[in-house]
Amino acid sequence: MSTTPQRMYWALSLPIIAVLIWSINIVVTRYVADFISPVSISFYRWFFAFILLTPFVVRPLCRQWALIRAHLGQLAVLSAFGLVLYQGLAYTAAHYTTATNMGLINAFIPIFTIFVSLLILKDIPNRFAMIGSILSFAGLVYIIGQGNLAGLVQSGGHLGDVLMVVAVFFYAFYGVFLKKWQLQIPLMLSLYVQIFFALLYHLPFIVYFGLDSINSQNAASVMYASIFPSLVAPLLWMLAITHLGPNRTSIFMNLMPVFTAVIAYVWLKEAWTIYHTVGGVVIICGILLAQRKTALKTPPLANSMD
Repeated sequence: MSTTPQRMYWALSLPIIAVLIWSINIVVTRYVADFISPVSISFYRWFFAFILLTPFVVRPLCRQWALIRAHLGQLAVLSAFGLVLYQGLAYTAAHYTTATNMGLINAFIPIFTIFVSLLILKDIPNRFAMIGSILSFAGLVYIIGQGNLAGLVQSGGHLGDVLMVVAVFFYAFYGVFLKKWQLQIPLMLSLYVQIFFALLYHLPFIVYFGLDSINSQNAASVMYASIFPSLVAPLLWMLAITHLGPNRTSIFMNLMPVFTAVIAYVWLKEAWTIYHTVGGVVIICGILLAQRKTALKTPPLANSMD
């Protein structure tokens, strides 16, 4: 008689673990910024993930190559937005802002998704989405301005936070393209091909910027990024979507700012200030309001790469 509640608890644990993995990766991204360049860690992350996936997907890839070949262009676009632009900008932003701010801004994905959906899918948001978006944007601006909106106008913002906002905007495109195309390709095959394109996209940047070596200071961070947020978390997320549905699963993304702030406080000794509290509460309230009775909630982050 207790099997149903147990299964429910198990299903609820899946997105929580996935978001925790992505939250840790945000802190890892900030930590390793002093030991390896953004281009290098981004390349190594996908290179090792590609190597680890290869033994498991080669045969399925050969069997379903005709299906995959028909969607190579779409997979290339998904790779550009989700794996390269989003993650590359996030690694760069880590040089100029805190992990706490990165986690808070990352929670803005659902709001940006609503407006990108309006642009691409012509999905018109309802009044809750509009009010929630305005509320969340106000909270975001408050955080970027560190509680001083006048100072924000005078300084023109903070580079790391602005880069993270742009990164999240690109990831919103990634999610909407997933919804628009709804490619009937198994998750791991889709991820594998996207990683292949990501490696190709990195080549000109490596030629221009060079490639840092892996050493004792950055090796653990590189391997964590290659395995857990790149492979384990997406699988857990997809399992959660299967058991809970995409809308219920997407709500758990709102835990990311909380997890990130706690981990950054313990590990990096980052301060949690009053403007983080005020802005964070406003952002999350806006996000929850925006999802109320809205036809489009956050698209399934099938291949989330935070």
